Amino acid sequence: MLEFSNIHANERKDLSIFSSSGAISMISKTDGTAALLQRVSAEGQKLPLEERRNFLKHGLLLAGGVITGGALSANARAAAGNLPPNVPAWTRSLGPGVLTEPYGKPSRFEKHIVRRNVPWLTADRIASISFTPLAELDGIITPSSLVFERYHAGIPDIDPEQHRLMIHGLVDRPIILTVDDLRRFPGTSMIRFLECPANGGMEWRGAQMDALQFTHGMLSCCEWSGVLLSTLLQEVGIRKEAAWILAEGADGSHMSRSVPLAKAMDDALIVYAQNGEPLRPEQGYPIRLINPGWEGNTCVKWLRRLEVGDQPWYHREETSKYTDLLADGRARKFSYEQECNSVVTYPCPEKPLTEKGRYEVRGLAWSGKGKIKRVDVSFDGGVNWRPARLKGLVLPKALTRFGLEWDWDGGPAMIQSRAVDETGYVQPTYTQLREARGTNSIYHKNAIHTWRLHENGKVTNVQIR
Repeated sequence: MLEFSNIHANERKDLSIFSSSGAISMISKTDGTAALLQRVSAEGQKLPLEERRNFLKHGLLLAGGVITGGALSANARAAAGNLPPNVPAWTRSLGPGVLTEPYGKPSRFEKHIVRRNVPWLTADRIASISFTPLAELDGIITPSSLVFERYHAGIPDIDPEQHRLMIHGLVDRPIILTVDDLRRFPGTSMIRFLECPANGGMEWRGAQMDALQFTHGMLSCCEWSGVLLSTLLQEVGIRKEAAWILAEGADGSHMSRSVPLAKAMDDALIVYAQNGEPLRPEQGYPIRLINPGWEGNTCVKWLRRLEVGDQPWYHREETSKYTDLLADGRARKFSYEQECNSVVTYPCPEKPLTEKGRYEVRGLAWSGKGKIKRVDVSFDGGVNWRPARLKGLVLPKALTRFGLEWDWDGGPAMIQSRAVDETGYVQPTYTQLREARGTNSIYHKNAIHTWRLHENGKVTNVQIR
């Protein structure tokens, strides 16, 4: 029987319907439409088929009328008419045809998911950052339109017909290549994460941002397509004294980084396509460098030049920036690899819990050293740990999904995740990280992250030292 209680008598206008037992139940106009529809539908499932149809037809119409004080709203009528066992309205007519939207877009019923920035983080958006909305995404592939942005001089507007890649220095046969030339070489594709080394840097000294998008959103994972850099270096011939490569971009800052030759000959990729289509301008169109598993700033965008040399160049971005200042005043240099890391993406501040019950706690793990081997989840701030299940593809240097079923009793919790990669590296606590690095750096913050779950389902960012 449908039961509705705790409704003040002078605030309701009660209506009745018959339940499967024949008893009369009262429906108040103070109940929400969604709740009423769910209750009517559940009750109807107990009836024989023919009785169920009539019950649902009249019960759903009645439920819709209750909310509007007797006059059915358009939304209530639509909901009642489109729910089973009725035939939905959208099946009774032809929809828009092929190429109505030549470049597809999300359903109008989905909320608009966008990158966001922290306005006070940088002095100007020309040299700034936007963040990937990790809480809104499923799977491991980040849509090209939602990959975080990092600029040092804004986005250059490059005509690919006029763009060239020059390879010179300690090589036997210097070469200048067009984008079309690059596409003639044997190509390959790989799914790899891309992460700014400053991801989470605002959290280094304490919890600051109450949004997953801002604590971990300088992170994406895409399918990158292009030519292995080793293929191009074999084409030009590397001299025996060669040990480093300078990668330089064509933006206004001439962003450049020194890359060891060993990485260039391993898995470095000259990319012209992302997620199956040409790179977008904000992601380095028409070509960029990807160094899988390494700091995102080494993955130079709008790539125009590769110079082969016998030592690093120590340019601006590897002296004044992208070094890790230690507690004793020394700085780690060329700290390329992005260490093993993880974060719970549900629940999180953007995705709170709504009621007691069973949930799947979900998250992401990644490591620049290779594959994720294991992820554990704690609900008491790291006192006890439970193994999570790795979900879907588990690829080297790519985002890996994990999940764990959990019965929430409505009490407070401190939710954490801890990842281990195939090399045996274990994601550290804040205490372990600060003992090794101090608190002066903003880069390579991969400490275990804590979400505080409150009794009302709200989630906030805290730190356990």
